[in-house]
Amino acid sequence: MNHQQKFLTISALALGVIWPASGFAQANSLPPSTVEARSAAALSEGEIRRLDPETGKLTIRHGEIRNLDMPPMTMVFTARDKSQLAGLKVGDRIRFVASNEGGKYLVTEIQLAH
Repeated sequence: MNHQQKFLTISALALGVIWPASGFAQANSLPPSTVEARSAAALSEGEIRRLDPETGKLTIRHGEIRNLDMPPMTMVFTARDKSQLAGLKVGDRIRFVASNEGGKYLVTEIQLAH
């Protein structure tokens, strides 16, 4: 990198300018099947052990939750949207996405496993 390139890089960083990474452009041009496969990989599997639709809480015995770096266990989650729990019952096998928001574990997406 020559002196001018270094100056432009430092100037851009100082101004808060961020250049897109080449991977970003590639990720947005992936075929839908690849994007769907990535989304499916983000889903964790589990079984509903307890369910309280009124409070939005559900106890899930789950496998590894990779995005939270969490080993398999049984724990209580809160549904981000209580309507997500409609039609679910204790014993259902599910696939779900969980997040940790301010120390509160939320289920942000849930579906019956087939």
